Amino acid sequence: MQPRTVRAALALVLAAVLAAGLAAGPAAAEGERAGDFDYYVMALSWSSGWCLREGDARGADQCHPRHDYSFTLHGLWPQDEVGWPSWCRTGAADPGRAQTAAMADIMGSPGLAWHQWQKHGRCSGLTAQGYFDLSRRAYQSVTIPPVLTRVDRDLTLPARVIEEAFLEANPDMQATGVTVTCEAGMIEEVRICLTRDLDPRPCGPDVARDCRMPDALLPAVR
Repeated sequence: MQPRTVRAALALVLAAVLAAGLAAGPAAAEGERAGDFDYYVMALSWSSGWCLREGDARGADQCHPRHDYSFTLHGLWPQDEVGWPSWCRTGAADPGRAQTAAMADIMGSPGLAWHQWQKHGRCSGLTAQGYFDLSRRAYQSVTIPPVLTRVDRDLTLPARVIEEAFLEANPDMQATGVTVTCEAGMIEEVRICLTRDLDPRPCGPDVARDCRMPDALLPAVR
């Protein structure tokens, strides 16, 4: 093969690799410097759905009948306009057991609070307690639609109905700042985009991926 032909072939291979990478979409950047991000995504998980998909099989305390969780805080995630940091470098100390246990009332378990600090909270540039305090403030800043706290039977409904309920209950939010995800045919999460000061803002293109299911299952509050 002539040198020019070799160079042409290599250029084609490189172009294909780059195209494949772009097609895969933005990825998390691991080990980034703490505090270097653009905004937050707050993820609210429908607890009963998570229990059906995973929690019951694990024997998770969150799924015990004594609880009646509706939307729990999955996490408050530092986000870039495209992509997101994770597992960041920080000099902040890890939280103690009492700190993670104190988050179980809104997150469902101390274990989730620990994991969220490790993967996302370290990227906030805050101390562990500062991150948990901010996460609680974010959670409390959003009104869970009252009708969704009293779901006493399984419902099948278009996923967009969940988004509309949140927008009605939170007039300061816009549709571009709220997205609903589905998993295994169920409503999974409501993700709300917030500024670093916790004001509503539009989501970036890699966050705004609304579930389009017309018949998503919303399991009853348990």
